[in-house]
This record gives sequence, C-alpha cells and structure tokens, in this order.
Amino acid sequence: MKPSLKTCSRNDFLKYGFVGVVMEPYSKEPVTLIEHIFPGDTNDHDTLFGGRLLSVMDKAGGIACSKFAHREFVTISIDTLKFIAPARQGDLLEVTGKVVFTSSHTACTKVTAMAVNKATWEKKKICEGFFFFVAIDSMMRPIPIPQLVVENESEQADWDKAKKIKEQMVSEKND
Repeated sequence: MKPSLKTCSRNDFLKYGFVGVVMEPYSKEPVTLIEHIFPGDTNDHDTLFGGRLLSVMDKAGGIACSKFAHREFVTISIDTLKFIAPARQGDLLEVTGKVVFTSSHTACTKVTAMAVNKATWEKKKICEGFFFFVAIDSMMRPIPIPQLVVENESEQADWDKAKKIKEQMVSEKND
C-alpha cells in the first residue's frame, strides 16, 4: 500500500514549511501498548524503574511513527518528560504514542503512560513526554516522510509545542 499524494498550497508552506506534492500519512491513529509490571521491572520500593518506563514509551512512539509513515525510525531526542506518579508491581502499564508534529524527515510523538490498577481498572497518568524520531533508509540516511496536517485546536497546541522544542534542538545544535 502506497500513501496518497497531496498538493500543498502557499498557505501550507506558511504553516508547515513545505510546498509541492507530498505524501499523505498512512494512519494518524495512536498506538497503545499494554504490559504487565512484573517484579523484575521494579525497584526496592516495588515501583516501576524509570528506565523500563522510558523503554516502553520509546517503543510506543517509534511504532506510532512507523504506522504513520511506513518507514523505519530511530530516536533522536526525548524532551519535556514529566514523571507524575509511580506505577507499582502488579499494575498494567498502558502507553500511548501519537504523532503530533512532522518536518521533512522527523516525526514527534506525544507519549502518555498510564498505570492501570487491575483490581479496580482505574487509570492514573504516570508520565508524559515528547519523543522525536528521524526516518532512515537501509544506509541510516534520513529520508522524507508524509506530513501531518492538524485538524483541531488540541492537535494544533501539540504541534506548536513540538515545533518549538524542535526549533530549540536545532538552535542548540548550531551553537
């Protein structure tokens, strides 16, 4: 299955920074991973290791990018990561990643992690952050990706935040 093509207008250029014919994404739907938190995933306080949580969040973000663009992606940055609450042994870990920003070769996913208590099935947000990925070919070179078109105010807010983070990354790289 190949992505459809879309012609971008001058207004698209002003908003997204590109003009011409671009690929439409395959899927804008979020990706959700659910894992059981086992004793080996926890510390002496029976709470989930932060590194284990980041690993699952990174995986969800990368899969969301691949689903969106049908490309291979590698992580280039994690930003604005907020640990909110712990998850405990025996909980389920529900991690959702959604593409919220794109540039020519880069996609950003907003990834949210929830702890699910299996006794009550109550969910609580435990972590959230922005994960940036670059699409690569078999030689590890950046390749173009379809562009996300935002459709509502919530998506625009996430786009704006991710764009600001990306601009800051580029600025710091050039310093």
